[in-house]
Amino acid sequence: MIALAIVLNALRLFLGPSRGDRILALDTMLINAIALIVLFGIYENTGFYFEAALLLAMVGFVGTVAYTKFLLRGDIVE
Repeated sequence: MIALAIVLNALRLFLGPSRGDRILALDTMLINAIALIVLFGIYENTGFYFEAALLLAMVGFVGTVAYTKFLLRGDIVE
């Protein structure tokens, strides 16, 4: 189900009518990838994948905020 969600997000990423839709598709795809990593960490019974998922979540959040700010203002750093 998560793989299907990632495929549907990829379709929205490439076919999205606006840049905002593409940003949301990319952010949702990142959330689904984090869920996939966490599920794999549960399957392998190790904490390494949880740390990787946390790091990916932080980087993804900062990237989404930066790209949205760039689209709204045209500049990231004030």
